[in-house]
Amino acid sequence: MAKVRKLSPEMKKYQNMAGRLRPGKPIVKNAVAAFFVGGLICSVGQGAQWFFMRHGMTPKEATSPTTVVMIGVGALLTGLGWYDRVVKVGGMGGSLPITGFSNAMVAPAMDSRTEGLVLGVGAKLFTVAGPVLTYGLAAAFVVGLLRYLITGVA
Repeated sequence: MAKVRKLSPEMKKYQNMAGRLRPGKPIVKNAVAAFFVGGLICSVGQGAQWFFMRHGMTPKEATSPTTVVMIGVGALLTGLGWYDRVVKVGGMGGSLPITGFSNAMVAPAMDSRTEGLVLGVGAKLFTVAGPVLTYGLAAAFVVGLLRYLITGVA
């Protein structure tokens, strides 16, 4: 068990003073920015889905190409150095959509491009994607197995 260190009265006084002087967090401003940035990203995705539906796909068929387009847009904006600005303004509104996952994959690869295409960019792409894909496959297996056990439908 870890030893708990007691704070001296001076240290407690300092922490209280520092806590009072620390600027407040702009929670409402951050929430509004996240709402609008996330909404803008989702609107772009909805526009892409409508484009595919307008060209003969059903809504269900249009989801896969829409996802690919949004991942591509996130990767392109990351490569151009613009997606970090989106996340800086929108916080989780820029990080949470699938474009944020694309950014999380591409950003380490961009940092490693001097090491070459295979050992730099290629290897770094899978440092984030590997665990996510592994977890996704494992979760899909467990959910599928539970569905089969509960309903009997594969």
